[in-house]
Amino acid sequence: MESQRTSLVDELTLEEKIELVHGSLDPDGKATGYVPGNDRVGIPPLTMVDGPLGVRAMGEAATAFPSSIALASSWNPDLARRFGTALGREAAAHDQDVVLGPGVNIVRTPQGGRNFEYYSEDPRLTARMGVGTIEGIESAGVAAMVKHYVANNQETNRYEVSAELSERALHEIYLPAFRAAVEEADVSSLMTAYNRVNGVHMSDHERLLSDVLKDEWEFDGAVVSDWWGTRSTVDAALAGLDIEMPGVELEAYLPGETADEIDAPDDEGGELPPLPDVPAYFGEPLREAVEAGEVDEAVLDEKIERLLKLMESVGRFDDDAREGELDTPEHRRLARDIAVEGTVMLTNDGALPLEESDSIALIGPNADAAKLGGGGSSEVTPITETSPREGLAERAADLAFERGVPPIVESSFFDDGDGQSDDGADASASIDDAVAAADDADCAVIVAQDDATEFKDREHIELPGDQNELVSAVADVADRTVVVLRTSGPVEMPWLESVDAVLETWYPGQADGEALAAVLYGDADPGGRLPVTFGRSPADYPTAEAEAFPGVDGVARYDEGVFVGYRYFDEHDVDPLFPFGHGLSYASVEYDDATLSETADGFEVAVDLRNTSERAGTEVVQVYADRSAAPVPTPERELVGFETVSLEADEETTVRVSVERDDFAYYDESDGWTVAEGTNTVLVGRSSRDVRATFDVDV
Repeated sequence: MESQRTSLVDELTLEEKIELVHGSLDPDGKATGYVPGNDRVGIPPLTMVDGPLGVRAMGEAATAFPSSIALASSWNPDLARRFGTALGREAAAHDQDVVLGPGVNIVRTPQGGRNFEYYSEDPRLTARMGVGTIEGIESAGVAAMVKHYVANNQETNRYEVSAELSERALHEIYLPAFRAAVEEADVSSLMTAYNRVNGVHMSDHERLLSDVLKDEWEFDGAVVSDWWGTRSTVDAALAGLDIEMPGVELEAYLPGETADEIDAPDDEGGELPPLPDVPAYFGEPLREAVEAGEVDEAVLDEKIERLLKLMESVGRFDDDAREGELDTPEHRRLARDIAVEGTVMLTNDGALPLEESDSIALIGPNADAAKLGGGGSSEVTPITETSPREGLAERAADLAFERGVPPIVESSFFDDGDGQSDDGADASASIDDAVAAADDADCAVIVAQDDATEFKDREHIELPGDQNELVSAVADVADRTVVVLRTSGPVEMPWLESVDAVLETWYPGQADGEALAAVLYGDADPGGRLPVTFGRSPADYPTAEAEAFPGVDGVARYDEGVFVGYRYFDEHDVDPLFPFGHGLSYASVEYDDATLSETADGFEVAVDLRNTSERAGTEVVQVYADRSAAPVPTPERELVGFETVSLEADEETTVRVSVERDDFAYYDESDGWTVAEGTNTVLVGRSSRDVRATFDVDV
């Protein structure tokens, strides 16, 4: 096919070539991004659609899956692969060629507005879930576009902020998931981030686009800009950017509106930052640069060959139509399964599971609506959805509902996002009424939530509105209090010692209420483990100071280096509220024995597990490494492998996790990846802080 691609490129005029390296308007009005193709020589158009949480074809509905952080909480790459396959098939059903996802950026700060779209603070967990999702999408004949390359860890000043970080931090923390996407999943396309890295915009970053991505990792797919994320013509063309999106100016893409007019309301009723209003750099300016000799036409030809290869990968030159399917019973079940497996039971003092005979007071400002996701490009319009109120109404012998406080406004980029209900109850929401309902019930279930959105970071990690006061007031009178958190990440819990159980369900998608009822009543085990550390406040994280986040004078300093997430908590001896990897089960699983043996490529950890309870449960065996032999500061432990298993009542099994020699490598800024000779430690645990066995290993 390479010769065919070259032949097609040779037939094109310069003007025709220029039309293929930037986007245009989709004549069908469905695609997020559109490359028009060329009828004269037989190049078809290419369509791209938003999709981290489900397909967002303009004006169309699709299955609204749980958020990426919920999927990551399953610690189940096979589930990610199933999700990716469903996402790809739904994109195909909408006749879309490329899904703009997954996002594999690291959760660096708990306030990150887009954390719900990402997987984890840990590069290993992020890589495994990202690879599974990509493989699933591309198995459906649709291309994935991994994003946002790289160090896109905040929304504040995201178009200009410079992430100032070391080469070691880049290679050990922020690049591994992208590298896995390229080298393991063979991803077809990649999207550059808006931000700068060490002073250079990612669209112009020759070191990271050409030297690392294309040369070192041998990426042969297409590099695409984020929407209005290109910042130059010649520099971007020579750096390795292949396609500019959307390729038209803002007013053409959103007719009749200016940058200021398309702002969406935030959770305080203000306005979110506008999109950048920039020219189409890869249009007429690129043609002029080629004609002036500033950009060799061969550079342009290579970009088009990468585009054609992307088209080949999704069958755009074939006559056979892809098989797609939309909102099938299987996809609805999968949305529920992800929501269940991503639910993390943080605490449970005998309050759960609920009994069928329990009378329930369901309390929460938005508990009568499914929490579909956060604001921004990941918003999905579902065909069906189930709220917690609807889900519990199917099960509870007696169910009372009170908001307690007015609904939390949910930011949306595509509608007014006012978050208000239609029943007129908003104005009459009363903590006193919620307390009275809780006092009359066997158990109070409080559904609390935050509001997160693309374009804006959270100012704090408190529950918005008066939800903390609501939880405390209800807990004072209720026989049992269960708090269900629907949040984008960690939140402060000043009432933690007063309640009996806490579930973290993240943004559970369209099956919200159905999945919640299944977990609360014990039909399913809450299978999730935390993919991020829950601190007690933002002061616990490496981004507590303004210089680190959101930055000063356009620069965010990553001086914590490789000590991100749980690595930072360990290094600075900070006691987390809940550690990375934490999560409870209804079952009791014992670690009977653990052994370590040497293999050709490294080591293998074998762990004997035994379910000593009378019900099925989920266990996630986590393996960490302490690279103490390295001559540089290293974290006390770093995740190097894990395995998720389901155990029936009284079942025993042996779980095996491989640890490769390269898992003990560190990135030397002079010599690259290096494995230091000496003694290191392998740790086996239920979380980063719950270690069940340790082994010294010589490398």
